[in-house]
Amino acid sequence: MAIVVRIDVELAKRKMSVGEFAERVGLTPANVAVLKNGRAKAVRFSTLDAMCRVLGCQPGDLLEWVEDDVPAPARA
Repeated sequence: MAIVVRIDVELAKRKMSVGEFAERVGLTPANVAVLKNGRAKAVRFSTLDAMCRVLGCQPGDLLEWVEDDVPAPARA
C-alpha cells in the first residue's frame, strides 16, 4: 500500500509557495517538504483539516492511494 501526497499539485493550481502554505497551515517549511516528498509516516487530522481549509479542497485532493508494484504474498 502506498499513499501519495499531492500537495504540490494543489499548491501549483493556486500559485501558492511552500512558505506561504506552511505559514498559513501552521507548519514549518521542512515539515511541508516531508509531506510533499512522501517521507511522512502519519498526518494528524487537525493538520489535514488546516491544509484543506487553506487550499479550499477535500482530503482526497491531497491524498491518493496507489497499489504497490510488489504483489502480496499468497495465503495458504
